[in-house]
Amino acid sequence: MNDGFTTTRPGVRIHYLQAGSTTEAPALILIPGWRMPAWLWREQLQRFSSVTRVLAVDPRSQGESSNTADDNTPETRASDLHDALETLGVTRYVLVGWSQGAQDVAAYVQQFGMDAVAGIVFVDSPVSAGSAEVVIRSQFAQAILSQIAVYGAHPKEFTEGMVRSLFLKPHPELDLQAVVRSALRTPTNTGIAMLVTDIFGVDRRPVLSTINKPTLVIASAASPLLGAQRDMASAVPGAKFIVVEGAGHAVFIDQPQQFDEALNAFLRALARHR
Repeated sequence: MNDGFTTTRPGVRIHYLQAGSTTEAPALILIPGWRMPAWLWREQLQRFSSVTRVLAVDPRSQGESSNTADDNTPETRASDLHDALETLGVTRYVLVGWSQGAQDVAAYVQQFGMDAVAGIVFVDSPVSAGSAEVVIRSQFAQAILSQIAVYGAHPKEFTEGMVRSLFLKPHPELDLQAVVRSALRTPTNTGIAMLVTDIFGVDRRPVLSTINKPTLVIASAASPLLGAQRDMASAVPGAKFIVVEGAGHAVFIDQPQQFDEALNAFLRALARHR
């Protein structure tokens, strides 16, 4: 596994981790959640590097990528990703978006279409309904808005609690304080802007019906948005919906074997239909 940086058009340095090499199979692009680092995907980087090129990306203002005062939206992150993949010579790929990353994937499809995309995987998050969130998922919207106030006033304490809440299982192999430190690299005002634009900014649901490549939705059975994820899968033509028991929001860390088996089966099916 190695890492590097690529510069997108606004002069923003995007950090990435990379494993494996280019094959006939599409590359696997792993996008983390809100303020989370790319290295949380390390198990998948190692597991899938034997079959294809795998990249995990630190979006702008996250991990080791550049912090920017403006443009911390799914739409701009999607543009960054497009530029980064073009620079790195990645021409065909499967996009895997966890949590906030699901918004980035939807924004990517909205801007750049599906020509280069071989498949899509949404991990434990529905795409946003924009301002309609306050009506159709009012309890969720109220919870997010109240959390913003706590995060703004007590960023360290909030982040420590948030990181713990990602998991249902203990992870002695994972340095949770390193995750917290990485999350705190995102300035608090930037983090608030990201969260608001992720959830309340743009209604990304219309893009779902335009997805014309194989799609997998992997959800935690414990997700408060499980029904919304099921509805999202129903809105994507031919999408497969999988529920993982015994996992928190970080499904791929709590239940890596189940997650990897589902993703591997998805990639094998893609290969059969190339």
